[in-house]
Amino acid sequence: MSGSSKDLTRQEEFKRATAGALRAMARNAEVQVAYQPGPSGLAGKRARLPLPTRALPPSEMARLRGAADAIALRLRHHDEAAHAARTPQRREAREVFDALEQARVEVVGSRSMPGVAANLQARLNETCEAEGYDRMTRKDQLPLPAALSLLARERLSGEVAPQAAQRILELWRGTLGEQADAALEEMARFGEDQDRFARAARRLLSALDLAEAEVEAEAEEDEAGEEGTETASEQENSAEGEAQSQDSDPMMGAEPETMQGEGAEEDGEAEEEDGVAAEGEDRPGGPQQRKEVAPSDDSSAYRAFTRKFDEEISAEDLCDAEELARLRQQLDQQLSHLQGVVSKLANRLQRRLLAQQQRAWEFDLEEGTLDAARLARIVANPMLSLSYKREREADFRDTVVTLLIDNSGSMRGRPISVAAMCSDILARTLERCSVKVEILGFTTRAWKGGQSRERWVQEGKPRNPGRLNDLRHVIYKGADSPWRRARKNLGLMLREGLLKENIDGEALEWAYRRLLARPERRRILMVISDGAPVDDSTLSVNPGNYLERHLRKVIHDIEQRDIVELIAIGIGHDVTRYYRRAVTIVDAEELGGTMMKKLAELFDEDAAAAFQRAATERSPLVA
Repeated sequence: MSGSSKDLTRQEEFKRATAGALRAMARNAEVQVAYQPGPSGLAGKRARLPLPTRALPPSEMARLRGAADAIALRLRHHDEAAHAARTPQRREAREVFDALEQARVEVVGSRSMPGVAANLQARLNETCEAEGYDRMTRKDQLPLPAALSLLARERLSGEVAPQAAQRILELWRGTLGEQADAALEEMARFGEDQDRFARAARRLLSALDLAEAEVEAEAEEDEAGEEGTETASEQENSAEGEAQSQDSDPMMGAEPETMQGEGAEEDGEAEEEDGVAAEGEDRPGGPQQRKEVAPSDDSSAYRAFTRKFDEEISAEDLCDAEELARLRQQLDQQLSHLQGVVSKLANRLQRRLLAQQQRAWEFDLEEGTLDAARLARIVANPMLSLSYKREREADFRDTVVTLLIDNSGSMRGRPISVAAMCSDILARTLERCSVKVEILGFTTRAWKGGQSRERWVQEGKPRNPGRLNDLRHVIYKGADSPWRRARKNLGLMLREGLLKENIDGEALEWAYRRLLARPERRRILMVISDGAPVDDSTLSVNPGNYLERHLRKVIHDIEQRDIVELIAIGIGHDVTRYYRRAVTIVDAEELGGTMMKKLAELFDEDAAAAFQRAATERSPLVA
């Protein structure tokens, strides 16, 4: 038996053994296990594990076993119904809540299994090193879900975090505040009880101004006897502190006393000027719900408090060439799985486009190429003049397509990976057909506001400030840049820490303006998003529908002008309520096929229109 055959047999045996161990540990024989490039994941009873290499070194085996054990322990120790009942609505809070629950099931489930604990530790060490935690020097470089899950894991297990994460975690430990620290201690005490752990997790989120106050109040009523009841005035201060606490630190590291002080100060203004809260009345919690009163006419128009800190930047300027090459290699590994499926769709689109590129002919001209097919008419009637023809290029070559991709935190994981892969394949396909492609991304430079919010605080927090975060608009590939030069840039979408908030309206305006500056006659803008616009800093001091209302206005203006053809694809989010031409998909895996299909439909419409024009321009003799 050859060496490669032995490696293949060893690989298959390892895959079977790992899948069998996963089912046994989960105590569920119906779990389906699939090995695919990319990160591990769980959807219902279908587990996805990274595809092992043929060499299978010991470090890789431990890492893969750790991924399998994490999924198995979640299946065994996690109650999805109980989790869903306590899951917060806000996206960032939901991500933290999920990360805390995953830390709980891994620590609790591995206590009596040293081998499983070792596998999970090996996987955690590898993740911390791969994400570069040891190179981080600022607190906001470590995503909030990762930071809190590592801190919770330390409390639950009693063991220190991996060495690579020690320095950055030190920056977090001293800034959480007493309430958050007490919530972490409570989570450690009730690790075996998912419901009580979830309540403690919600208290942690509330202490960090992530959870909605009214939901937290319900949890506290259920916990009567364990904690004292707040007075009405304390609840008001707490609720207002939640809305205003982001002023102190973009990653919510302010002390609770500071938060409440700021909230109480603005609370007095709100009661004086708006008169919306009666004494002793429970206030709606969460920054998005604080100011739901109708704005006055002069404050309803969308604006930015300052644009000084906004950023339009090329992907290669956001990280060094070495990291960009590593991220592109990571994308290529994931691309190998989808390459077959999406490439077939891309080739089908390419064939349809190339078929439409066949040149049309103009007949019965005074000059050009002699039309041999019509020489018989000259023989029959020598009085007729010779007929000439000329080739005419198809119209759709004069086309540019812009892909505008949501780079918000909720796209993290499989959605952003699939979006990057599909953009890569689509750019190559359309380039072969002489169609220009531009790939853009949009996010913000910071969580919870950045320098814009700091300036707003310095200027005394004027009312109705408008957008309070620093935009980051990323150019992954310019329309005139060939794919071979921009291919590395697409790997940047996988960079940890890039994906933050999403302010869709201004991103759409930005992409639209870039298209208007293009010389092509036909312009197509495809938006890929997974949710409504959300920026906690902006929504905490503006009406709750401030960003959504602006997005609707921008879409309406673009569709009314009819200069750019606008299409939207929503991943798990109904975008048909915003866009006239839109489609919603449930699974990110459907993205590639949907993108190809929608573009094919557009070019088919173009071909039909061109055929109609050619038919009307033909000579009656030829017709």
